[in-house]
Amino acid sequence: MRVVIAEDLALLREGIIQLLTLNDFEVVEAVDNGPDLLRALLEHRPDVAVVDVRLPPTFTDEGLQAVARARRELPGLPVLVLSQHVEHLYARELLSDHRGGIGYLLKDRVFEVSEFVDAVRRVAAGGTAMDTSVVAQLLARNETRGTVEALTAREREVLGLMAEGRSNAAIARQMNIAEKSVSKHTNNIFGKLGLAQSCDDNRRVLAVLAHLNL
Repeated sequence: MRVVIAEDLALLREGIIQLLTLNDFEVVEAVDNGPDLLRALLEHRPDVAVVDVRLPPTFTDEGLQAVARARRELPGLPVLVLSQHVEHLYARELLSDHRGGIGYLLKDRVFEVSEFVDAVRRVAAGGTAMDTSVVAQLLARNETRGTVEALTAREREVLGLMAEGRSNAAIARQMNIAEKSVSKHTNNIFGKLGLAQSCDDNRRVLAVLAHLNL
């Protein structure tokens, strides 16, 4: 699986390269700035990109801007974005593009090797990988606006796990309940939010997040 990495911190960049290489990924290029990221994405057309939000030269949203421009030419290009902190605007901007795999993780997750590698693979396969901290904060912001007030506490828990990109089976294992119960909760969530049901996990998660204006 071919990967492009964009991270301006040399130590972290080298760590990600080694981590992914040891887990059977091929790192085709690793860059440290926005312009080089755009070039690398268009040149290599990787299976997935792991991208820092803030890159030189502006250290604002260079990573996201490069990704957005690349995805206009390569629709559905899978991208896992890394951020130092939960930045709601960037999370919302990333999720507004519903084409292909997307992910948003805090950089600390890189050190949780199995979870990080699983997230990269999930995004490369067209799925979604949302950091639990990001999901919790975004859902909390929306709860204050009454967006999900119709959901029970159990349904909000299921929604949070859905937003992380977990399947019904994975949610059942996490919550230690039957998969049939998870299906019932998800159906209730879709019904209360007025969303059409779908067997496509990625579309399902993105539809929920978009409906909640995340």
